[in-house]
Amino acid sequence: RPLYPSPLLHGARIVVHILGNKELRQRWKQELKAMADRIVRMRTLLVAELEALGTPGDWSHITRQIGMFSFTGLTEAQCEDMIARHHIYAFPKDGRISIAGL
Repeated sequence: RPLYPSPLLHGARIVVHILGNKELRQRWKQELKAMADRIVRMRTLLVAELEALGTPGDWSHITRQIGMFSFTGLTEAQCEDMIARHHIYAFPKDGRISIAGL
C-alpha cells in the first residue's frame, strides 16, 4: 500500500489552502517572483563569467532562453569532461544544464 493513498488529492488540498488564503497567496507570489528573478540573475552571471574568462563562442543564447534549464551548445564529450574533471553536471546528450541548480 502506498504511503499516501491519494497523493494528487493531498497536493490539490495544499494548493486550495494556499491560493484560497489572501496572505498565503501573496507570500507564494513573492516567493515565486524571487525564484524566477534568481534564475534570470544566474543566467546573466553565468554569461558574464564565461565572457570574463574569454570562453570561445557566443553565449548570449543563455540569457535569451527562459526556464530552469538552458541549452549550452556543448558537445557530449565536453559535457562528460566537465562531469569527470569538475563535477559540473550537464545532460551529455544535449548539453542542457540546470540554471536553478547554479
